[in-house]
Amino acid sequence: MLPHALVITRNLPPLVGGMERLVWHIVDELNKSYNVHVVGPFACGPLLPQGTTCNEVPLKPIYRYLLHTFFIVIYRIFCQRPHLVVAGSGLTAPFAWLAARISRTHCVVYLHGLDIEARHPFYRLLWRPFFRHFDCVLVNSHFTQRLAIQIGIPKQRIRVLHPGVTLPDRDDADSQRIGFRARHNLGDIPIMLYVGRITGRKGLAVFCKTILARILEQHPEARTLVVGDDPVNALHRGKGERAHVEAILNENGLMQTVLFLGKIDDHELSAAYFAADILVFPVQQRKNDAEGFGMVAIEAAAHDLPTVAFAAGGVTDAIADDVSGKLITAGDNKAFSEAVINLLRKPFPIRKGNDIRAFAAKFSWPRFGERLRLFCNPRF
Repeated sequence: MLPHALVITRNLPPLVGGMERLVWHIVDELNKSYNVHVVGPFACGPLLPQGTTCNEVPLKPIYRYLLHTFFIVIYRIFCQRPHLVVAGSGLTAPFAWLAARISRTHCVVYLHGLDIEARHPFYRLLWRPFFRHFDCVLVNSHFTQRLAIQIGIPKQRIRVLHPGVTLPDRDDADSQRIGFRARHNLGDIPIMLYVGRITGRKGLAVFCKTILARILEQHPEARTLVVGDDPVNALHRGKGERAHVEAILNENGLMQTVLFLGKIDDHELSAAYFAADILVFPVQQRKNDAEGFGMVAIEAAAHDLPTVAFAAGGVTDAIADDVSGKLITAGDNKAFSEAVINLLRKPFPIRKGNDIRAFAAKFSWPRFGERLRLFCNPRF
């Protein structure tokens, strides 16, 4: 009989985002070696990997979510004592630590940059100290590892475990590219793609205000596709950032050069990656609000699509400069626009080769799963 694992998290589908996809795969990979029970967000149950059991918790208001999670966790550990307890983010770390201490078992937390840098004084005072007492602290990048060390987490307990990626079938890449462009009336024009939540940290407003016009001077026919929208259920969501971006575009007469696609399904997103010529990732360098990794750059690389990005936060782990894209000094908007202009004029010579894809293959979900199960093993 397989041992039992308890995963406690707020981040799972039906919520949408990179963290949600990551935690789903944590559950999926652990399910190969454990009987996994999840304490997760409302309506997550039908979307979990087959064979997983769960308790669902309402997300709002936050105090209700925390109290509900606490009582369910206590109930679960007395019903069935787990052999492993995993917190999907810093928010659920206290519950995972408590469950592990009561059960006298191994406890693991997966931390993102914002888990450490969150500015709320109550969170910093009462939540962050728990991180130091986990048996294993998984982090999504070397940047997050440095943040973890700075707040006193012992280095020997920290393991860098980058999020994974699904490598798409390239046999129908050309048909997907043609089909996507036809559906959106894009013809053969150059396409810049932005993928992600529209927040200040992601830098879309900066791109539209100070970078886009320079690119269009050299490539007036180019268009920018925006996949994503304002965050809805994120704890650190901004307010009205998409409206702010649209106002910038209108002020500069550029609205007709940008197509907002909103949220699209995974199949259409894959087609968008195949259809685009460049992924733009103008993430901003911000104190206490850094980009922990940069999953979209890995997804782009899996589709042989190069990325131009600012070297901010953990993005430097997600892009191999001059291999899977171009890393630009944070804040150098002119250099960013020049890199895009040059790639649109003369695409990466490896665009049709294997180097970008080979870089992405290092982040495949099977590799992620092997390392996850290794790090979760108390004997490691």
